[in-house]
Amino acid sequence: MNNTQEIRNLLFDLFSDLQQADIWWQLGVLVFSLVLAWLFMRLIRAQVPVQEGAWKLGMGGVNRITFPLAALLLVLSGKAVLQHWQHVALLNVTVPLLLSLALVRLAVYALRHIFAPSGWLQTSERFIAILIWSGVALHITGFLPEILQAMDDLSFHVGKNKISLLLILSGLLSVAVTMLVALWIASSMEGRLMRAEHLNMSLRVVLAKFLRAVLVLIGMLVALPLAGIDITVLSVFGGALGVGIGFGLQKIASNYVSGFIILLDHSIRIGDLVTVDNRYGTVTKITSRYAVIKGSDGTEALIPNETLITSTVLNHSYTNHELRVFIPLQVSYDSPLEKAMEIMMEEAGKHARVMQEPPPQVFLKNFGDSGIDLELSAWINDPEEGQQNLRSEINLGIWRRFQQEGIEIPYPQRVVRLVS
Repeated sequence: MNNTQEIRNLLFDLFSDLQQADIWWQLGVLVFSLVLAWLFMRLIRAQVPVQEGAWKLGMGGVNRITFPLAALLLVLSGKAVLQHWQHVALLNVTVPLLLSLALVRLAVYALRHIFAPSGWLQTSERFIAILIWSGVALHITGFLPEILQAMDDLSFHVGKNKISLLLILSGLLSVAVTMLVALWIASSMEGRLMRAEHLNMSLRVVLAKFLRAVLVLIGMLVALPLAGIDITVLSVFGGALGVGIGFGLQKIASNYVSGFIILLDHSIRIGDLVTVDNRYGTVTKITSRYAVIKGSDGTEALIPNETLITSTVLNHSYTNHELRVFIPLQVSYDSPLEKAMEIMMEEAGKHARVMQEPPPQVFLKNFGDSGIDLELSAWINDPEEGQQNLRSEINLGIWRRFQQEGIEIPYPQRVVRLVS
């Protein structure tokens, strides 16, 4: 009550000064202080070199309070000089406003670093600080109660419930703050889980997503009563949501459930080499709706989780990473067949990626129209490095050896006889 009375006295003195010439001296001191403080802030930023780590964090806080604190010191100095000759009501009101501006900017900056790194929070820091400071300024100047009362008067009734602009805004604010805290806790705990090396990656992803969903649900249950919404209405909403899922959101619900099944049964894990839906690549990410498969050409396919459950998936690294590579080749009928097969096995065995146990083998598949069809079989244990480059290098080595040994690789030929 004493604070309210003191604020009213400050405003009354300010309104009295507005009717006198003394206000111009106060405005001059205020404008001079703000301009000088702004120039001082620019000078400090230009002189201080770029910092890293904890120094960068500390200098960021200093930069945000330099202007309001410098302006506050200058205003206090001008106030000390002017109050001997005239009223300084404007400067008396300015002092708490500048002090609150410094505290609000410092608090918002600290919260930005306490919460998990977020791009939108960094870009919205100034807007959030101005919004909070505006509320503090209205409270300091005594206008906040009147504004809140006016917002409460703008209302309408829905049944027996009164809905006002104040209730809507306070509800949105409580929901935003509660959800922000819930997401921050979820991000912090998710970061700790993902760093737990003793847990399987799939289990870490499942726990992180389940934890985030639970915290968001708890945040909503806490925010709704704060917003003045009865939680019992959720029973009606839940029934409508169930009907919506049953009819219109079947695919989304199916993908969501399939994602948890995949993560829990370990049938597909991050890092596995798979072939699904004519896509061959490495699983780089599994979300609640889809899995990301990165191909050897760098493209990334988003495969719905339902597809991974309902269709056949070739997991080339389910139990181990050993993979058999086949390289077909054809030699002419005039070439020494055993020598050609020996060269093919030798060139495959010399390659660094080919396993020596089991050793490479060459099979005679069939006798073709133009030559004898052979097939080289070799095992590798790093299929994620690609197969096309391996085939190219082995084929190049075989070609060079065939050239040296005079072994011919045939091409289609036709003999045409003209009968007169």
